[in-house]
Amino acid sequence: MPTAIMLINAELGSERDLIKELRTIENVKEVYEVYGVYDIVVKIESDSMDKLKDTASRKIRSLQNVRSTLTMIVV
Repeated sequence: MPTAIMLINAELGSERDLIKELRTIENVKEVYEVYGVYDIVVKIESDSMDKLKDTASRKIRSLQNVRSTLTMIVV
């Protein structure tokens, strides 16, 4: 099963709202607010690599309060 870990930088003060949005997205399995360089860590799982990429690039990166991301595909 294709899996990815996504690190997200959010607009300042929008982290909790963004986490609520992320939890509603299909294929998003886990969401954590973290301290450090990134604000949010997301685990994505899908039944195909195409659906995984679509979730990361179109559904998550397009959210209004996402400033930047780093996506790591699990091998």
